[in-house]
Amino acid sequence: MLLELKNINFERENKKILDNINLKLDIGKFIAITGPNGSGKSTLVKIIMGIEKPDSGSILFDGKDITKLSIDERANLGISFAFQQPVKFKGITVYDLLKMAAKKDMTKMEACEILSKVGLCAKEYVDREVNGSLSGGELKRIEIATVAQRGAKLTIFDEPEAGIDLWSFSNLIDVFEKMRELIKGTTLIISHQERILNIADEVILMKAGKIEEIGESKEILNKTLTKTACYKIKK
Repeated sequence: MLLELKNINFERENKKILDNINLKLDIGKFIAITGPNGSGKSTLVKIIMGIEKPDSGSILFDGKDITKLSIDERANLGISFAFQQPVKFKGITVYDLLKMAAKKDMTKMEACEILSKVGLCAKEYVDREVNGSLSGGELKRIEIATVAQRGAKLTIFDEPEAGIDLWSFSNLIDVFEKMRELIKGTTLIISHQERILNIADEVILMKAGKIEEIGESKEILNKTLTKTACYKIKK
């Protein structure tokens, strides 16, 4: 068992955001969380990363109680977090970012191979700054490349489709379908996109701060597509 949440509760302004969450994540799985807006999805993953602290309950990672650990301490243990809006770094090139993520030196050829895996023409991007000149889709691909280089045991994506247009996401979906090759550990991804949910080993459905159901993607989708915010993007 890689991660276990026990009786997690979280409240803000007298409103229950997470209500007695119990969850176990296995090693090497691709797991998606879905559900209506306001169901507590983003709060849940922020609590796993340490961005938010639960009011009660405990979090075990690799058998270690990490409930009181900081974001940096959790990152050092092997938890990585990708925000809805990728961070921009003025003055830092894509090559620099990949080396920092890998925590080792690498040749530009090695960096180009990594970028090619996320669908970027490497020669055009390896020396570019990670700044506002890049589109949302480009930043998302670069972020996935850097996340893959961290070699985390658990990688969390908070709605990776946010902030990019539908055309860019349609082109990006192939990268998510190859996520198992790019990221060797467990991947936890919040999404409303049916095409992402379809490639997950299991889907966690949340509603009103609770886990309503956990099951295989087809099973959950058949029950919820007409009831949730999931929508299709055709190839």
